[in-house]
Amino acid sequence: MPRVRPKTDWPKGRVIFLPHRSRVLAGNPWEDPVQRELPVYLPASYQATGAPYVALWDFAAFTNSGPGHLNWRNQGEALCTRLDRLIGEQKMPPVVVPMPDCYTSLGGNQYINSPAVGAYADYLVEELVPLLSEELNVIDDRSGRGAFGKSSGGYGALRHAMQYPQVWGGIAAHAADCGFDWVYRPELPTTCSVLAEHGGDPLRFLKVFWRNRKLGGRDFSVLMTLAMAATYDPDPEQPERLRLPMDLHTCALDERRWARWLAHDPINLVAEHAQALKQLHCFYLDVGKRDQYRIQFGSRELTRRLEKAGVRHHYEEFEGTHSQMDWRLDHSLPRLAQALTAACA
Repeated sequence: MPRVRPKTDWPKGRVIFLPHRSRVLAGNPWEDPVQRELPVYLPASYQATGAPYVALWDFAAFTNSGPGHLNWRNQGEALCTRLDRLIGEQKMPPVVVPMPDCYTSLGGNQYINSPAVGAYADYLVEELVPLLSEELNVIDDRSGRGAFGKSSGGYGALRHAMQYPQVWGGIAAHAADCGFDWVYRPELPTTCSVLAEHGGDPLRFLKVFWRNRKLGGRDFSVLMTLAMAATYDPDPEQPERLRLPMDLHTCALDERRWARWLAHDPINLVAEHAQALKQLHCFYLDVGKRDQYRIQFGSRELTRRLEKAGVRHHYEEFEGTHSQMDWRLDHSLPRLAQALTAACA
């Protein structure tokens, strides 16, 4: 019988788990765990001695986390399988890929520090990056370290490139959250309607959400809005009090609150962080032309501002949506790995 499925018998890497107890996540307002494991993909050729490896950090999207990328798939490829193939086909050099667990009671995070979510930027930069360098044979320098992700993960990669140029030498951001007026603002009416069913109380909604066995799209829309409110406009005095940027009865926008969200929009941060972005050895951006969250519009404005600031980057729009985007890693990961390998040569 003819073969109908693609070849899968590439040399297989392995995944190890590095245990770690976080200091910076202690005392987070949701009592999310401080003891977590860091899954790390090691290529088949990995050696504990000899030339150190480039490390590409996997930032998962909202409602997912690093361990979720280990799961077998009936269609397509898990991340480890994709890495085996890309390395086996010699489309990219062997790399080490950590997959941090940054999940929270709000469904994830944006990989930045917030008193109302947790210090997840510090968790990565101050704790997990040094942990990897101590435990494994990886390049302990920004030039050999990159980050990639989609959606919230892409946003995290962008923000880290802007704020921590001493840590990251390259990024790949797929459909990264940007253009907040198009991405988040259209979700606010749904949040008002759903919260009205819970007496307008975000905490009551969250308690019901985590006990509900039949969740729908409206529930996840509200969860996203609450998570972003906690991220972009936290109340440092009462971190568990989630401040929303609209009137829950009329959905009228609170311009003062919304301005705090917009201060975190990547399109509004380019000018301030242009010099940091210019240091990247690889800066890859892409987005689907039919993204359900309208991220293509923010991405177009982002690339326009990057061009104006003189920041070199690669930008693509592909035929597709916000869903089933993992195939884009075939484009970004080889480019990112090759650029960082060359930078360290």
